[in-house]
Amino acid sequence: MDEALDVVDAVADSGIEGVLTWLLRLVGLLLVFAGLGLWLFTEMGLLVLPAALLVVGLVLLVVPELLLTAAELAG
Repeated sequence: MDEALDVVDAVADSGIEGVLTWLLRLVGLLLVFAGLGLWLFTEMGLLVLPAALLVVGLVLLVVPELLLTAAELAG
């Protein structure tokens, strides 16, 4: 976990945390839409792939902001 916070702290110091955060949020949003599309518009049902896409997408939507906040509080 310390290595992840070091990387996030380096990104925060470089000034591109806003760009990186929004890029990860965009990828997360695309993954959520892809998971919902597979689940709702195909005959797959809620199998492993659509569920995994939804979970990873939601994590990518939430985690960047939490990591940057933790890096600011820690350092």
